[in-house]
Formats: sequence, C-alpha cells, structure tokens
Amino acid sequence: MENRYLVDSVRAERMSAAELRAAFLVEGLFAPGEVKLLHWEGERTIVGSAVPAGAPLALEPPAELKAPFFCARRELGVVNVGGAGRVTVDGAVYALGHRDALYVGRGARQVVFESDAAAAPALFYLVSYPCHVEHPTKKVTPAEAQTFRLGEPARANVRTLRRYVHPAAVPTGQLVMGVTDLETGSVWNTMPPHRHARRTEIYLYFDLEPDAAVFHFMGRPGETRHLVVRNLQVVLSPVWSMHFAAATSRYAFVWAMGGENQEFDDMQGVPLGEL
Repeated sequence: MENRYLVDSVRAERMSAAELRAAFLVEGLFAPGEVKLLHWEGERTIVGSAVPAGAPLALEPPAELKAPFFCARRELGVVNVGGAGRVTVDGAVYALGHRDALYVGRGARQVVFESDAAAAPALFYLVSYPCHVEHPTKKVTPAEAQTFRLGEPARANVRTLRRYVHPAAVPTGQLVMGVTDLETGSVWNTMPPHRHARRTEIYLYFDLEPDAAVFHFMGRPGETRHLVVRNLQVVLSPVWSMHFAAATSRYAFVWAMGGENQEFDDMQGVPLGEL
C-alpha cells in the first residue's frame, strides 16, 4: 500500500506541477489482476481498486493497518466503473453492474472481487474510512440512488448528481459517496467552487475519451492551482482547498467524502470574484 501525507496550503503554493501531481493526483490505479491501495493521511482515507482479470481477487489487510482483516475497523464503499462483476462479502454474493455501488460495513471478514468476463473486466473503485460502529452491507443501483439534476446550459454545467451512500439510504460511520454525470455540451462541475472545512473529498474522474482531459482547480481562492487529469485518475482534496473542474468534453466522476459529519450541504462557497 502506498502512503501519502498531508500538504498544507503554504507548501502547495510553492510546488511545481510535478510536485503537485505527486501529492494530490493518483495515477495508474486500475491494474489488471491486482488490488491496489493508497493510504492518505487526510481522514486516514484508503483509496483503491480491484480489477479481477481472471481469478478472483481478495481484499487483504495491508501490514500498516495491523488488523486481522481489512474491515476489522473500517467501512468500505465500492463503485463498479467497468464491466459486470461480483463482490462476495462473507459468503453473500452481490452482482454489481456498471455504476452499481456497494457499502461494506465494519466487521466484514472476507471481501472478494470477480469479473463476469475477463475480456470486459469489472473496475471496482474502493474508498474506505475508519469506522467505530457496524452497519449492514448494502447494494445500491443508479435507479435507487437519490438523484438531482443541477446546473443550466447557459453556464455549461448541466449535470446529474446521484447520492449512493448517504444517511437517508445507507447508514454509515462517516462515508458519503455518489456519482455525478456531465451532459454533452456541459463541462463545468461543482460550480460555484466550494470547500469543506470538516471533511475531505476524493474524486475519481471516469468516462473520458482517451484524448480528453479534465482541468481540476484547487488551492486557496487567491492562489489557485490546477491538475491535468486523465481517465480513471483520482484527485485528493484537502480541507483547505476549494475544488471545481472543467474538461475538454463530457465526463463523470465518483465523489466520496469522510470526516466530522455527513451533511451534504455543509460546504463553504467561494464567490467567483474571489478567485
């Protein structure tokens, strides 16, 4: 498991593009036949992936956790952004199609990932936070997600936001997770920009064409920085950083948050005039 540590805003404002990418961008996450994990100091987040290309893949506890099994003291959110597959949790099988999600509660001893077809493997995206109470494992489909249509064509930000894992639907310790889709002709997400003082946020950008790019803006409003992001790459967003993005074509992203609360509207807006 790779380990990354927090970077404060003063240091971030002095970083080169390569240093910013090394601190806040996760590349090469989805590798065929592997489970890959990254531990980030913010909220003790673990971001990862499982791409079962042939044989099933088990989620084993990294040595750094010093735990008998991965979910001994953690909860786990899974979103499948690839082909059809299955996740087996302590013998119970959950079929996950494209964009289906699964919440795995603390105490689950065995988590195993499989693809229905090796030629079109599932791409299981994983986000995990520490958890101090056990909640039941539950699957959520896009049709079951709490869905909102946001934005307007004049601002090129028409999008559909789906909340998969949130208190009204799935009880969790701190994890909140969902998917946002930009419509064709719209490129701006998360507008107006905002920050979260009481939780961190993680973005997985996906459904981009091979030659497309997302420009993810971050930093303090008066000292903006950006990351150029490609398909299936992840951005780590600390509490001091605002965030918004635009891309060269339509795209989607999985957003996940963990921290002091689960209130979706608990954010601090940043007026565009402050940028």
